[in-house]
Amino acid sequence: MDLSLKGKKALVMGSSAGIGYAVAESLIKEGAEVILCARNPETLKEAVTKIGARGYVVADLSKSGEAKRATQEAVEKLGGLDILVCNTGGPAKGNFLEVSLEQWQLDFQSLWLSVVESLHVALPSMQKQNYGRVLMVTSIAAKEPLPGLTTSNGLRAGLEGLCKSLANEFSHAGITFNVLRPGYTNTDRLKALNLSPDRIKEMVPAGRLGEPQELADLACFLSSPLAGYITGQCLSIDGGVQKSF
Repeated sequence: MDLSLKGKKALVMGSSAGIGYAVAESLIKEGAEVILCARNPETLKEAVTKIGARGYVVADLSKSGEAKRATQEAVEKLGGLDILVCNTGGPAKGNFLEVSLEQWQLDFQSLWLSVVESLHVALPSMQKQNYGRVLMVTSIAAKEPLPGLTTSNGLRAGLEGLCKSLANEFSHAGITFNVLRPGYTNTDRLKALNLSPDRIKEMVPAGRLGEPQELADLACFLSSPLAGYITGQCLSIDGGVQKSF
């Protein structure tokens, strides 16, 4: 299926590895011009060469103003922006009384305000062209809290409210907003947990980890003109882990 993404201009946050990398690679394969973004310039350079990205911008999304600056740089490099994929790594673990106020502030900046900063730059550009696709990659923790992931549970759930609010405000301008909730996915972060195959089968009805490419395929479709009537939705890619409606 031709997704009509050829020539579309995209910025993918957190794209030097893992899910963000897979999304960027899939968009490039569909003909999009993609700018990568992450903290480490060396891994970014390697990723650009490997998947043929248009370029990269370096940013630490846990620092105030970095997401705004990175988005502005991407718009300048691309000459506009059609697709914004907001994606950040998972914050530190901790139950509520173990999490300091400083950690809350750091995670709020990284998980939440970085999205707001990027949107302040991206949305005016998208409005002018009457086309835009915004994807927020969160976690299944946004719907069903996971033990010990207090800041992630709270802040990622807040992004779903923001998504629906933006969909109400901007959909008339041809801009869509959707949330993707990855479940247990085969990334370096999850591999570090050393989950046994039997444990994975206990946790995931599908009996396996998800592959980043599976989420990336959905992200590509939602980024395309074909998905123009899908907005304000929060979709889980989790192999059946979440069982509530």
